[in-house]
Amino acid sequence: MTCPYSREDRLERLKHARSLVVKVGSAVLTTPEGLNMPVLRNLAQQLSALAREGRRVTLVSSGAVAAGRAALSAGKHRVEGLPGKQGAAAVGQGRLMREYEDAFAAHGMVCAQVLLTRDDLRSRERFMNARHTFAQLLDWGVIPVVNENDTVAVQELKFGDNDALASLLLNPLEGDLFVNLTSTGGVLAENPLTSSNPDAIPLLESIEDIRTLDLDALCGGKTAVGTGGMYSKLLSARRAAQLGVPTLILPGREQNVLSRAFAGEMLGTWICPEEHPVSRRKYWMAYQSDPRGVVHVDPGAARALIEQGRSLLPGGITSVEGEFRPGDLLRVIADSEQGACQIGVGISNYSSDDLARIRGLKRLEVAAILGDAHYPEVIHRDNLLLDAAV
Repeated sequence: MTCPYSREDRLERLKHARSLVVKVGSAVLTTPEGLNMPVLRNLAQQLSALAREGRRVTLVSSGAVAAGRAALSAGKHRVEGLPGKQGAAAVGQGRLMREYEDAFAAHGMVCAQVLLTRDDLRSRERFMNARHTFAQLLDWGVIPVVNENDTVAVQELKFGDNDALASLLLNPLEGDLFVNLTSTGGVLAENPLTSSNPDAIPLLESIEDIRTLDLDALCGGKTAVGTGGMYSKLLSARRAAQLGVPTLILPGREQNVLSRAFAGEMLGTWICPEEHPVSRRKYWMAYQSDPRGVVHVDPGAARALIEQGRSLLPGGITSVEGEFRPGDLLRVIADSEQGACQIGVGISNYSSDDLARIRGLKRLEVAAILGDAHYPEVIHRDNLLLDAAV
């Protein structure tokens, strides 16, 4: 269930938000020639003003690869493939931070560079270390500027895009507002790529229940210079909503757009949070890594999981896909006459090999195959998140 939308509630939440995660993408922050300095400086001015009000402000900023690509192109270097992108990130990250340091210093603020890979949040120990570091910086009044460490990240350690990174940071930062600055005015009511009259599509002022949206139909492809697009922004907003955090999607290139939104101007699209958020532990568990395998369950097991809050037992599993180990994250797919649909993700107590041997069996039958050293549940309900946005 989501909280019902009202303009009054939106204004109250903006007024009282104390821990903000603000994400800006490459499409907002860069031009074909490099960094868009008027936009960057205006963003630093607005964030500095919010921080001086006593808010804890964290900026997740793309732009390093685009900035590096522009610098390398000026020297006639071609940026191609993964090594090229990682090299461009190495060139551009320093340029990006230098501009942020100067821009924030102009308003008496200090910023800090924080580069992360997914492994930094996947490991519980490193997750806590990151949390303590962010807390110290914010206690000092420093504005962390966060980016994915594209220079060293390999595919399995990547967040995918900075929308996903920003949504995951809401957890250790205990964020109570997620602001996503985009190259559009907000979320359009339909996909402009498939509309006969894209200029007439209205902007959504609010999305009350983001779970009801068909993201594939509503959203187009990814942007030319970024890796996200509206699909990833709404997927990240759906995750934030599960944590009880509202999202505000704003047109990032507009002058003083943040200041105007916090002053009460109805800009962009407000995405309501769920009324009953999931625990921060379950949020971390579900989104700290990509699912490594799939378990298909029968209708009876699906009802037990969804309607009764039960754990997943071996007897309800009909098939297993992928190779995984105990402790890996799995998708749970419900099979029925109407087709297959994902109902959640959870941490497996078994490897794929063992699970293939015991699927569909009762507890005594499992014990006969695996011995006494086995778990009653394949996925315990405490390690299961239904309706996960993956």
